[in-house]
Amino acid sequence: MNILLLGSGGREHALAWKIAGSPLLTKLWCAPGNAGIAREAECVVLDIADHAAVIAFCKANKVDLVVVGPEAPLAAGIVDDLATAGIKAFGPCKAAAQLESSKGFTKDICNANSIPTAAYGRFDDAAAAKSYIHAQGAPVVIKADGLAAGKGVVVATTLDEALAAIDMMFEGGFGAAGAQIVVEEFLRGEEASFFALCDGEHALALATAQDHKRAFDGDQGPNTGGMGAYSPATVMTTEMCRRTMDEIIVPTLRAMREKGAPFKGVLFAGLMITEQGPKLIEYNVRFGDPECQVLMLRMMSDIVPALFAVCDGQLKHFDLRWFPDPALTVVMAAKGYPGNYAKGTRIEGLDDAAKVEGVEIFHAGTREEDGQILAGGGRVLNVCASGKTVAEAQAHAYEAVDRIKWPEGFCRRDIGLRAVARERG
Repeated sequence: MNILLLGSGGREHALAWKIAGSPLLTKLWCAPGNAGIAREAECVVLDIADHAAVIAFCKANKVDLVVVGPEAPLAAGIVDDLATAGIKAFGPCKAAAQLESSKGFTKDICNANSIPTAAYGRFDDAAAAKSYIHAQGAPVVIKADGLAAGKGVVVATTLDEALAAIDMMFEGGFGAAGAQIVVEEFLRGEEASFFALCDGEHALALATAQDHKRAFDGDQGPNTGGMGAYSPATVMTTEMCRRTMDEIIVPTLRAMREKGAPFKGVLFAGLMITEQGPKLIEYNVRFGDPECQVLMLRMMSDIVPALFAVCDGQLKHFDLRWFPDPALTVVMAAKGYPGNYAKGTRIEGLDDAAKVEGVEIFHAGTREEDGQILAGGGRVLNVCASGKTVAEAQAHAYEAVDRIKWPEGFCRRDIGLRAVARERG
């Protein structure tokens, strides 16, 4: 099989690493890739927003499958354009990608299909949104409707914070993504990430994970794209997984089929596990980042047949096997992230760090220049590890982190704290 992977982050490095291990693979390209992905695939200079250029590359190189990593190309309809050109692609069509590209679209799907979620209102002007917030009170959650790289959410603990968030979004704080907003009830509980492969008709649950969104230890600081994750999520019991499939995933697939936009790809449900059970916070229509990194470490099966089963509508007769050992990833980010940060700083010690037992390092925002690895983004490295327990995986990951020499970087030191506390009783 000739496979083209689109993207340049840690999620794509994890996917490249997993795909590269398949005996079915003939050739793997990645566009545009990064310094780490270059060890697993041939990185090609290709603007993934230029669908015609992607199609031309696929035809010239006899690509059998395109795997779309990030959400922006999916929302822009790259899968539709590839399908029109007769090229198989893993990921949803543009209409189905609205489950991520419009928070309001998803909330309306939930409302119409009795899918448990937070109470909400949709607004395209500040005055109406503020009136709603005055009636609801705080805490309350304000979300930009469109794509904002995982950062378009403000959890406001006071009325003043909520009103300021509304002004910020309507004044262009998240660009076009904030032209409409969703105001949601604040849900209490524990968050978890639930993933299911979907072929339009059937869904296959993957391993669970838990993400850490806040920038600093103790869940303090601003929301980020994710500062670490571990799998499995201990809060996701067998019963909770069953309820998530029955109450959230399956009704969503049915609703999308009825809309004429069957969902094919990976459906990522961000959940709040409340006293009443699982409630949907939001959908993503691609693998999470950094959750993908721990899922790929734990996946025992070859991923390539699974990707084709999704595209070919064959999930009904498909299954995947998982390593029982937990996996954990620590994100190393540039100081200042998710705000302003320096680029081009030098990172050393990666080879030494990779020697730690059970450790795999995925690059999220790097480039190579004259043999040196340089930071090129906000989230820069995913230091991943597996172990017999979450505590062991955590210890391996932080031992590797401590071997990396990058003064301009930072990380949280408490990834997996809830799971470790549960293990210790």
